[in-house]
Amino acid sequence: MPVKWEQLYAQRLKGMSTSAIREILKVAQSSDIIPFAGGWPEAALFPIEQITMICEEVLNDYPRQALQYGLTDGEPLLRDALATEMRARGIPAGPQNIVIVSGSQQALDLLPRILVDEDDVILVENPTFLGAIQSFNAYGPRYVSVPLDEQGASADAMERLLREERVKLMYLIPTFHNPTGITMSRARRERIVALASEAGVPIIEDDPYGRLRYRGDDLPTLAQLDAARNGGDPERATVLYSGTFSKTLAPGLRIAWLVCPERIADQLVMAKQGVDLHSNSLSQMIAYSFLKHDWLDDQVERIRDTYGQRCDAMCQAIDDYFPPEARYQRPDGGLFLWVTLPEGIDTAEMLKDAAARKVAFVPGAPFFVGGGGHNTFRMTFASVPAPVIRQGIAILGEVIRDHLRDAGASSAD
Repeated sequence: MPVKWEQLYAQRLKGMSTSAIREILKVAQSSDIIPFAGGWPEAALFPIEQITMICEEVLNDYPRQALQYGLTDGEPLLRDALATEMRARGIPAGPQNIVIVSGSQQALDLLPRILVDEDDVILVENPTFLGAIQSFNAYGPRYVSVPLDEQGASADAMERLLREERVKLMYLIPTFHNPTGITMSRARRERIVALASEAGVPIIEDDPYGRLRYRGDDLPTLAQLDAARNGGDPERATVLYSGTFSKTLAPGLRIAWLVCPERIADQLVMAKQGVDLHSNSLSQMIAYSFLKHDWLDDQVERIRDTYGQRCDAMCQAIDDYFPPEARYQRPDGGLFLWVTLPEGIDTAEMLKDAAARKVAFVPGAPFFVGGGGHNTFRMTFASVPAPVIRQGIAILGEVIRDHLRDAGASSAD
């Protein structure tokens, strides 16, 4: 008899779903679509010549390390280099505090795997990164959320929830937030780190975009502020810092890292052993060699120049073509820009009309925990040239006006 697969699926699958963004990207794959939907870096900025040279160098100088099984916590050369990099950025760490993971997404699976039981409470921003919720859902948590304003996550709401709920873990993207692009203010960062430290609740600080700043001054990470509170002792850290090479080198390398107390690193290693044994050895050696040659800063500068120009182009086009009912906050960095329309506008429906006119974006509702956000949407400027950005925004402006007119909400005819 044929296998009845539907009857064999594990109960945990009920908490999982495919990414709404991935489903949208399937629609947006056509070469004639203007792709404001994905969070992909610009492939033309990948350092291909340098990586080609590094691959030859690595296979000549480190063939066994690059091609053999490796340590679960990561290649020692890379962990040592990253510890040095973290210390230079004000995050105290030794190699024993670094765990190499297969992209930041794996970090978002391993941390709840070791810290979260079913019905434990995770505090998140609302909206938040959809990929984090997908990973967390496998472990059956309950979510509580704090709203965002122009200064980032609400510390007042967080203080109340920490008092009223038994929060087990907090997940925050304080710098160039995905999906909103908002950057948390320094005062808000200091207060939130203090609240978490006093409550004894760890924070996952997801920082994939932190080096991609186009205007303004750098702000300390939550991990830096945490270190200032705990005397610079990584073993007393409240903040678990997640960094990645996906937005600065290439996402296909699938190399990211966690900075955490050594006893947490030990637990992560046990969890990771049963998942993939270790992250890709050749990719780790490529990342290490890039750091060894001191090429990362120049690479980041190239990316900043291009993305900054494209961010400017998108903001100017929005000012020129969107009706005044479309509200947005100009991001200081990162990959994303967030638009809010009047209540009553459904951006999922609007996407159908936009896609018919060859423009794609991501409706906002999937990013919200507990519903809402139907009148919001996310766009990226990173992988779209400035002239094409302007063309796409002009089309979207027309689509928005059509939907506002149909809803009787427009004053911009």
